[in-house]
Amino acid sequence: MNQNQNRQTSPLQFVFRILQGALIGLGAVLPGISGGVLSVIFGIYKPIMELLSNPFKNFKTHVPKLIPVFIGGVIGFLGVANILSFFLEKYPDPSVCVFIGLITGMLPSLFREAGEKGRSKGSFISLLVCMCVIFALLIGLQMTSLEVKPNFFWYLFCGFCLALSVIAPGMSFSTLLMPLGLYTPFVDGIGHFDMNILIPAGIGAVVTVICLAKAINALFDHFYSIAFHGIIGIVIAATVMIIPVSGFTTPGTALVNGVCVIAGIIAALALDKFNSKVKVE
Repeated sequence: MNQNQNRQTSPLQFVFRILQGALIGLGAVLPGISGGVLSVIFGIYKPIMELLSNPFKNFKTHVPKLIPVFIGGVIGFLGVANILSFFLEKYPDPSVCVFIGLITGMLPSLFREAGEKGRSKGSFISLLVCMCVIFALLIGLQMTSLEVKPNFFWYLFCGFCLALSVIAPGMSFSTLLMPLGLYTPFVDGIGHFDMNILIPAGIGAVVTVICLAKAINALFDHFYSIAFHGIIGIVIAATVMIIPVSGFTTPGTALVNGVCVIAGIIAALALDKFNSKVKVE
């Protein structure tokens, strides 16, 4: 009887998993929405990490169940890249302000997820230390007027950040790429299937997964709260650093950009509310 029920519901589950994967892919490329966090919310994070940590051992048991998630992830990731690159090029400040709103609106859910296994003094110390380190790093880059010119090695770094946004819940690759000026050319390259960008980024992502998947899996298994709060600190610092101050100097631009921030916050809170209603087996 159970087997018949499973056969009857499997097509619906397949479509539902594709939709979940599409949201995860969308979250991976949209600033402020972490694909890793969405995979945690949907109950997919653990099997993904088990597969990435031990691909040969778990291939037969995990891949068939995760195929629709991977299909949806590709659709969501590639489908939005062209749209993002257009808005970032035509309307840079309002687009960034929407992203800042998305990040701000996701912070409550990030903080809630970070406290799933309790909090300690170490959790808040981790948050503050990581926040200060990122502030120091990004302010230092600004003060030294270091200009980041996208090249093969920087796109390797983009791939590293992209993989990190999947295997480390709460980390959005845009968080690190936007302050360095790498986010727009990277997303534009993805949207236009530029092999000069996709190949090094793919190499960086694969190497990162191979080298770090087991370590990050173990880190979250043993120090979940400390690791997650550290990521929140990184997110806060990087978000503050991308605020387009010049976009708030006149009443007109301040109004437009302020509305964009509010729209982003509302969208993120609506997505969080939707996620909270999704029941996962």
